[in-house]
Amino acid sequence: MPRTIFPDPRTGPRDGPLAIGGTLAPSVLLEAYGHGIFPWFGPGESIMWWSPDPRAVLWPGALRLDHGVRRALNSGRWTFSFDRCFERVMKACAMVPRGGQVGTWITVEMQAAYTVLHEVGYAHSVEVFRGQDLVGGLYGLALGAGFFGESMFHLERDASKAALFVLVRRLEHWGYFLLDCQLPTPHLGSLGSVEVPRRQFLAALAGALERPGRRGSWAGVPTLPGGLPGGGTARN
Repeated sequence: MPRTIFPDPRTGPRDGPLAIGGTLAPSVLLEAYGHGIFPWFGPGESIMWWSPDPRAVLWPGALRLDHGVRRALNSGRWTFSFDRCFERVMKACAMVPRGGQVGTWITVEMQAAYTVLHEVGYAHSVEVFRGQDLVGGLYGLALGAGFFGESMFHLERDASKAALFVLVRRLEHWGYFLLDCQLPTPHLGSLGSVEVPRRQFLAALAGALERPGRRGSWAGVPTLPGGLPGGGTARN
């Protein structure tokens, strides 16, 4: 692997932090993600950097949607956008209750750091609106032909799954072939993510980084180039 300020993730702990400390400067974050490492820590804690083994990944074409999500997508109740209100999406994700967790790992410092990455064209959001109300969304980072999903939220049932569908359709249209879901969970597994060995993930990441990707704002990009699951078209 290329030289980095981080320890080699290939030999790091399977389920513990790879490193502790440092900053959330844009250059540090980009170097971390480029080596399959991401920050994850709670309020008041030192910055902790992770590269878990196994890794949750959603491969192209693997997304699974149940009938309820498909009906909601085809109902026309929602409109979708990219990069319309990145900071609002992050704040909404930070407010999602998580069982057994006090506070949120999406701290004010994390929000500020990822907003900078958004402003320089690396971090992106997907929004789901009903009328003028933001009812769901997600955000993450794009590097090369890889996307690193960070968090999602919903205020209406299945709105976060709809946001994921919109993201996956757009990434597939652009030729992205790696969607990192970070830590395996039963919920992600129900949507089609699989657990892969860390070395396999790092090899796929290296291939994704060789592609140019789509840096810059995604605002105004058509949300569903392939149409809705039932053959309809989305409203942007």
